[in-house]
Amino acid sequence: MTQRTLIPAILFTLASVTATSSAMARDSIEVVGSSTVYPFSTVVAERYGRASGKATPKIESTGSGGGMKLFCSGVGSNYPDITNSSRRIKASEFKKCQTNGVTEIVEVQIGYDGIVIANSVKAEPMKLSRKDIFLALAAQVPSATEGELIDNPYTTWNQVNSALPNVAIEVLGPPPTSGTRDAFAELGMEGGCKKIAWIKAMKKTNKSAYKAICHTIREDGRYIEAGENDNLIVQKLEANPAALGVFGFSFLDQNADKVQGAQIESVEPTFESIADKSYPISRPLFFYVKKAHVGVVPGIEGYLHEFTSEKAWSEDGYLAEKGMIPLPDDERAAMAASTRGLVPMTGNEALN
Repeated sequence: MTQRTLIPAILFTLASVTATSSAMARDSIEVVGSSTVYPFSTVVAERYGRASGKATPKIESTGSGGGMKLFCSGVGSNYPDITNSSRRIKASEFKKCQTNGVTEIVEVQIGYDGIVIANSVKAEPMKLSRKDIFLALAAQVPSATEGELIDNPYTTWNQVNSALPNVAIEVLGPPPTSGTRDAFAELGMEGGCKKIAWIKAMKKTNKSAYKAICHTIREDGRYIEAGENDNLIVQKLEANPAALGVFGFSFLDQNADKVQGAQIESVEPTFESIADKSYPISRPLFFYVKKAHVGVVPGIEGYLHEFTSEKAWSEDGYLAEKGMIPLPDDERAAMAASTRGLVPMTGNEALN
């Protein structure tokens, strides 16, 4: 080996040793990310801490996008070990991870969740279609002239659909950094947007314009960004029965005495309807593990074993009691094996 090739190799080795030593300075697992996955990872962390006698992992709710940003920033004790996500990692995020030295990432799909549109139990339950959702919340909607868009003029639900109540449109929901917001835009907003034939046709001719129309939420005060704290949305719905809120099914399940979920296309958000995929707005849930930290930060493998144990994530597990919808048996077994084997992603799995 020449001196010229030897120097970069030495520098790379030194960087790796520095990162590993830095990670060793921490004796507890750090987890960031999705507010939807947060309650599930918290209960796993508490169970793991009690059973193992090790430090209970620190779980922080930053939103899926915020978690990915932190996770992909580097290797070492200054960066989290795991990030929770209510959507799959994006290709741009995966690339950022690789650029910053986070080269081996283990993807763990933990189950499913439904996105609910809920209101206070003091109000009449809503019955919505995805088209209603799009017309109520999109920044621009079709005018009377086919092919033309106008700024959203609707201020009440009965203007969107005469069968809906004459109540002002006021929806509390997550910010753009949230995986729930991404999934709501894709499954709820776009699901209604493509019911309009001429917009649906745009997907083949101008995909970026189609996505902009279908995913862009209005910013005139009818949709109110309520932060990453879904419990806060529940509190605000209690205080204002005329408002609706967007959050994960688990928060509906845990607050059934306070809020109720709207029917979407005549299907109620329930454990069963999300599990059998008949509920239209459902999505998979994930967390991502930095393989470089395994065996360096104490307890990561134990935490992974706890999360992927049948006592935790099966149909009879304690996470189902918290509102998480489990994977089917065969998928769960395969995911447990790949997780415990620390099989890294190839990058082809990421969302474009």
